Amino acid sequence: MTNKKRSAWRQADPFAAREQEKYGSQTVPSREFIQQYLEERGMPLTVDELRAEWQLDSAWEMDALSRRLRAMEREGQLIRNRREGYGPVAKMNLVTGRIIGHPEGHGFLIPDEGGDSLFLSPRQMRKLLHGDRAVARVIGLDYRGRREGAVVEVLERNTETIVGRFCEERGVCFVIPDNKRINQDIIVPTDSRGAAQAGQIVIAELIEQPSAQNRPLGRIKEVLGEHMAPGMEIRIAIASHGIPVEWPETVLEEACQWGESVPESVSQGRWDLRTTPLVTIDGITARDFDDAVYCERRGNNWRLLVAIADVSSYVRPGTTLDREARKRGNSVYFPDRAIPMLPEALSNGLCSLNPDVDRLCMVCEMTINADGRIVRSRFAEAVMRSHARLTYDTVAAIVSDHHSPLRAEYAGLVPHLDQLHALYQAMRVSREQRGAMDFDTQETVIEYGADRKIERIMPTERNDAHRLIEECMIAANVAAARFLQRNKMPGLYRIHEGPSKERLKKLRAFLGELGLGLGGGDKPTPKDYTRLLQQVHDRPDAHLIQTVMLRSLAQAVYQPGNLGHFGLALEAYTHFTSPIRRYPDLQVHRAIRHVLQGGKPADFPPNHAELAGLGEHCSMTERRADEAVRDAVEWLKCEYMLDKLGQVFDGIITGVTGFGLFVELRGAFVEGLIHVTSLRNDFYHFDPVGHRLHGERSGQVYRLGDGVRVRVTRVDLDERKIDFEPVEAERSERSERGKGEGGEATKRNRYLRRRKKKE
Repeated sequence: MTNKKRSAWRQADPFAAREQEKYGSQTVPSREFIQQYLEERGMPLTVDELRAEWQLDSAWEMDALSRRLRAMEREGQLIRNRREGYGPVAKMNLVTGRIIGHPEGHGFLIPDEGGDSLFLSPRQMRKLLHGDRAVARVIGLDYRGRREGAVVEVLERNTETIVGRFCEERGVCFVIPDNKRINQDIIVPTDSRGAAQAGQIVIAELIEQPSAQNRPLGRIKEVLGEHMAPGMEIRIAIASHGIPVEWPETVLEEACQWGESVPESVSQGRWDLRTTPLVTIDGITARDFDDAVYCERRGNNWRLLVAIADVSSYVRPGTTLDREARKRGNSVYFPDRAIPMLPEALSNGLCSLNPDVDRLCMVCEMTINADGRIVRSRFAEAVMRSHARLTYDTVAAIVSDHHSPLRAEYAGLVPHLDQLHALYQAMRVSREQRGAMDFDTQETVIEYGADRKIERIMPTERNDAHRLIEECMIAANVAAARFLQRNKMPGLYRIHEGPSKERLKKLRAFLGELGLGLGGGDKPTPKDYTRLLQQVHDRPDAHLIQTVMLRSLAQAVYQPGNLGHFGLALEAYTHFTSPIRRYPDLQVHRAIRHVLQGGKPADFPPNHAELAGLGEHCSMTERRADEAVRDAVEWLKCEYMLDKLGQVFDGIITGVTGFGLFVELRGAFVEGLIHVTSLRNDFYHFDPVGHRLHGERSGQVYRLGDGVRVRVTRVDLDERKIDFEPVEAERSERSERGKGEGGEATKRNRYLRRRKKKE
């Protein structure tokens, strides 16, 4: 490239046409070209040096180039050194990513490009808050062998407001954040406290971000109220994690401009599926329906239709509505309410596949063979009419239990539902053959009584209807990923990588303690995991083994580069089936629509860097939603346990650390901690490989997955923590059981005591 005439950068820039179409005749080099050029030059270059090499003469070109370089710097694509030279982050041995804070004061930088995280010491975290984006350099390994980093620059501040408890001590006002990942108190000047009183829950607006020398400063924006007010837990979770709740007026206006029904004129030119008996199958409490299914047998194959609400027809790129949806990233589902990604006019109206009304949809038609594998698929813009709103329980009763009254009630749909169930059984076999993992996890639902108090926490039951819809959605997502690849379209893939070397080493060490092995060498496959899960299924410690195996896997994320989905054992996977509640699905719909309408990949607006930023943002909003819901549920569970102090429960050990045991109560599905100091009459040592605490004198062992009987001793709503202590009778019983594993140590200790007495 550098051998070419440098003034002809437009000829050298492969994306010059796209930039010209987007911005007109006055353009500057594309982001991709700038990065490629700097990599080939092999050294950082200043704005003036780039101007000279590219012979940019006009003041407009200089200003536009400076703005583009600053934008690339903000987004972590470039870094600027002390002499104002710009260089690619990767070439300068730097890492860009999102900051994840830890309650103990340290943190981690999660790289945008994937891979192992970077450990940040408490000193480095003084200038950061959880959720910020930063560039860091690798400075070595910490005492645990983890890569350690030092912050070079903060790219993006993620926290504007913080919710917490207002405190006042010796004339100094401050807010203790409710989010434990933020471990710095917010200093509040006296003239910025407003009407806040000590002990109240408040929202503080940051007026100064933290630095290496100073703590963050804030002013009280709103007083939420007293700690125990009904509904406070969700208000705290929403404010603490910065989840957008209020709709700007312009967004509501845009959402309502489409009316309440689909005009016949809009349906013209679409595949008419209104007479095809598509049905929605959801939970009984669902309010919006974004997917419908239909199945029929054709010779030795099945024809499966998965119709998804056509959100992309209403939420257009660049609109205020689109920007708000992108900011939210996804809907958030709390125990008693939902914070939707789209306004109700769309989420419960035009984009909800309600029965007996016309709706626009994007349909995926698949031909699936007797082995449960997709042999053909195509996508089309369509118009449909749902023929029934069915629940999981109803469908399970029809296809699994053959409930006669229900089969008579839905006689017109029964043949298609039976074929859907038969198809599911074939797809289930295919799933097992490719080695997709199926961890046995228990989900719960909270049932409320009077005054929004928890009456009980109940386990949810999954039946064949849940599983068949899951398989249909997976099939449509696979077809969408293949469509993007086939048409060379840029898009966001759902990436789930296999275990890292460090996690795999720990897993193998743990399995070795139990006389077990995981196949696959340095790169185990999903089949290797599945074989081991099947091998240990009937063991009494199966729960322990499954938990450790699950923790060895990475969290799924959104990325523009396809790396496959390890858990589902799929080479390519994306999210297509829920554009009402997930922004990545909406982006995939836009890519598919672009192809269906004759567009070319080069004409599709988002470039790789923009998609990478979108993927990182959507992964963040997904984590944000999970953490907010978890905080609210933990608060509710603590409130549920307040009147149970002193009561005794049976539980199971779900976590083992050096400071104690995490125990989940059987039947109550509430987790608490037995601190190591509550394990009396012995010194206990933590074995991280065996996930156990081992008594030095008694030989007693507490392991992950063991049963234990506990008494509730403390409930702290502020910390969302519950403390237990083991019941004496259980300790005695476990001591006897521990002889099998630690008995030799016990005998040796007794022998030494007797010998000491004789001496």
